[in-house]
Amino acid sequence: MCGIAAMCGPGASLPLVERMIAAQGHRGPDAQAARLIAPGVVLGHDRLSILDLSDAGRQPMSSASGQTAVVFNGEIYNYLELRTELDEYPFRTGTDTEVLLAAYERWGDACLDRLLGMFAFAIWDARRRRLFLARDRFGVKPLHLHTGADGSLIVASEIKALHAAGVPEDPDPAAWASYLAYGTLDGTSRTFWKDVRALPGGWAGEWTDGTLRTWRWYDLPQRIGTEFDARSESEVREEYEALLEESVRLRFRADVPVGVALSGGLDSSVLIGAIHRVQPVESDVAAFTFVTGDERYDELPWVKAMLARTRHPLVVCRLTPEQVPDLAASVDRAQDGPSGGLPTLAYARLFEEARARGVIVLLDGQGMDEQWAGYDYYARALDSAPPALIQGSADAPLRPDALTPEFRALAEPSAADTPFPDALRNAQYRDLSRSKLPRALRFNDRVSMRASTELREPFLDHRLVELAMRQPTDRKRRGAVGKWMLREIAATLVPDGVVQAPKRPVQTPQREWLKGPLRPWATDRIEQALDSVGGQWLSAPVVRREWAAYLAGASDNSFYVWQWITLGGLDRAARRSTATA
Repeated sequence: MCGIAAMCGPGASLPLVERMIAAQGHRGPDAQAARLIAPGVVLGHDRLSILDLSDAGRQPMSSASGQTAVVFNGEIYNYLELRTELDEYPFRTGTDTEVLLAAYERWGDACLDRLLGMFAFAIWDARRRRLFLARDRFGVKPLHLHTGADGSLIVASEIKALHAAGVPEDPDPAAWASYLAYGTLDGTSRTFWKDVRALPGGWAGEWTDGTLRTWRWYDLPQRIGTEFDARSESEVREEYEALLEESVRLRFRADVPVGVALSGGLDSSVLIGAIHRVQPVESDVAAFTFVTGDERYDELPWVKAMLARTRHPLVVCRLTPEQVPDLAASVDRAQDGPSGGLPTLAYARLFEEARARGVIVLLDGQGMDEQWAGYDYYARALDSAPPALIQGSADAPLRPDALTPEFRALAEPSAADTPFPDALRNAQYRDLSRSKLPRALRFNDRVSMRASTELREPFLDHRLVELAMRQPTDRKRRGAVGKWMLREIAATLVPDGVVQAPKRPVQTPQREWLKGPLRPWATDRIEQALDSVGGQWLSAPVVRREWAAYLAGASDNSFYVWQWITLGGLDRAARRSTATA
């Protein structure tokens, strides 16, 4: 839902904020507005109407007292329950946005702990002369910052909006070096652009009198402690199932059509099963899945089996090699950083199709692998082996030797947080906070909002994550089998006879297409990287040698190839931005 923008300080400008919201207009095509809230304070908003579709739900929205104003991106799923608690407030709309304002006026910063949802917002508090910023616990919704030399602050959902306000579009070499050498993507305040910071998931901030202060408001290790859950498995299963059903039920709150994105795996089976618990038996919520036409990767047979005894219409969204060049260029621009290869492009097609069919909200199953230790490399954590970056390949995913020595020296390995006494939970926490989840959430937010659709993640309800993370190791993994307790829960949710697709790290023929029908395009993009910014960072002889070896079948991993392809798109995206500025 939506995009937000704000400027505070001497440089605050209504025309600049209008340019910002135009730059990210795909996030909210239903209404765009910017308003001078106070001297030196401008708020802007791109609206994707989800709740209370009337004009009353437009933003920037001021409170009934006139003392606070907000621009808000996301959804507060428990807004009806909070509204009951806030019954003394004179509500004028049916939105969760107004509930957020009322909650802030009643509880101040402590309102954050009461929110169930995904959110990034900026609230101007006239009484305290401050702009209050916050991002949801796991960073489902983005928030980016730029501070000027004069103390001014610029805030936006997407980095391209900051560039539209005049922040130079200069890549951060250290961030790109870390990505190319170590695969580091997201999870910290660093972005891939100079002078642009991300507010990390679970962080808040305030700007007042030209000074910005940020702090962590949600700390998962602190919330759950280091002790394992000592209750019986049956007690835990009962609580988890109840929370799961509530999480899914809350995420169906919308005044627009809601659909579901499916694969053929365990997580999608659990999601469909939970939907059937909270929806009528005749539920006809549309299901969307992507395919590539390669039966080695497509999970269509399992998806069809999953839906065979339901009334859910299935929409199959196909990605073809011919679509990739134009689609990749568009997705590159949407990502504000490296993109995720063919899986991300296929997901982009899915959201395009949903929007074309009038389905504005989609649920998917992100987050189960991290909270229930489903990835195969978690077995290495049980053996106290070094954590793996990329799963599912026998070959090294990176080619740091392809970087020039000067550029490689800028690379910084990702910090390893170890707040737990056991290796498995430390590996899970790394994926939740530093690697897998932040990366997936950026990919998914940008491709969904690119199509002006909203993606909701019921499995990332923090209560579910906290409960799963408290469980001892043998409830998560037994031998080579991950998500052990989740599989037992699934047995009560999934219809008899439904078999999930085997766990696979790759669901698209990226390796084969790059060697085959996409070979000319990939070669062109790699050469484009070498001729532009990548020419200062990459060793052209090494890159060309490794590319030739890949084409000859020397590697089963295409991650590093896509990194170079991304660099080719980076230059083109930058040139387009400069031309339209």
